[in-house]
Amino acid sequence: MLSSTAKNLYWMGRYLQRAKSTARLIEATQRMALQSRGEEAAGIAAIFGMEDEFRQVQQQGHRLASLIDFLVLDENNPSSIVSSVGAARSNAREERNNLTIDVWESLNGLWLELGARLRGDRAVLDRGALIELVMKQSVMIFGAAQVTLLRDEAYNFLQLGAFLERGDNTARILDVKFQLLCPGGDPNTSGLDYFAWAEMLACIGAVRTYRRIYRSALDPVKVAELMMLRRDVPRSVHHCLWMVDLNMRELAETYGARGEADRLAGELHARLRYARVEQIFQIGLHKFLGGVREDIATLSDEIGRQFLLD
Repeated sequence: MLSSTAKNLYWMGRYLQRAKSTARLIEATQRMALQSRGEEAAGIAAIFGMEDEFRQVQQQGHRLASLIDFLVLDENNPSSIVSSVGAARSNAREERNNLTIDVWESLNGLWLELGARLRGDRAVLDRGALIELVMKQSVMIFGAAQVTLLRDEAYNFLQLGAFLERGDNTARILDVKFQLLCPGGDPNTSGLDYFAWAEMLACIGAVRTYRRIYRSALDPVKVAELMMLRRDVPRSVHHCLWMVDLNMRELAETYGARGEADRLAGELHARLRYARVEQIFQIGLHKFLGGVREDIATLSDEIGRQFLLD
C-alpha cells in the first residue's frame, strides 16, 4: 500500500473519531448544565489543549455558548467538529477505491448536511440538533466500516487512527475532569457531586455500563478503573490500546516486518493490561495518565515514520 493511501485512511479514522468524541463531550456538558452548578465550561477546552485559543474567542458572560461554537462551528479551530468532518471527508474522497459505498455515502451525507445547515442563519441554528446529527451519523459511519470493509491494510490503518484518537481522548477526559472534581487527585475528597461524575461517564457513553459492572453508587476509584483498565469497555484506554496493538500485529504479518512502532504499541498495551487501579493511585493518576498520553503521542509519531513517511 502506498504511504499516501495509508496516511489518508489513518487520518480519516482520527478525524472521524475526533468529531464523534467532541460531539459526545459537548452533549454531556450541555445536559450537565441543566442539572448542576453551571460551571461546566471550565476545563472542557483543556481536554483539547486549547485553553488559550478559547479565551481569544470567548464572549463575555456566555462561556458555555462560546465553547459550543468554538468546538462545533469554528472553521479556524482545526479540532472543531466542522473542521474534523471536512478533513475526514477530504481524506475519504482520495481513497474511495478503498472504501465501500456505504462508508463513503454516510460520511459524504454528514458533510453535505453540515454544510447545508451552516449556510443558513447562524442566529436560529439549532446547535443541539446539529450535535445530535453528528453523534448519530458518526455511529453510522463507523458501523458501516465494521460491517462492509474488507479486512486488509486499509481497514487496519483506519482502525489505528480511530483507536489512537479515542484512547487519547478518554485519557484526557479522565485526567482533566478528575483533577477538577478531586483537587490534588485524592479520590476520597468529601462532597461527591453525583451529576458531575455521571457526566464524566456520559462523555464516553458508559453510565449504564458502570451500573451493570459495579452495581453500586458512583465511586471515583471505580470510575477511573472503568475508563482506564476495563478491556471490555469499548472506550476505555485499555480497550483502545489493545485494538491498536492488534492492528499493528496484523500489519506486521502483512508486511513481514516489525519496527519501533510495533514495540511501543505492545508496551503500551501491556502497561494497561497489567496495571491495577490501587497501584495507579499510589503513583498518582495525573502522573500515570500523563505518561500514557505522552507515549500515545510518541507512538503516533513512530507510526508516521514507519508507515506514512512523515
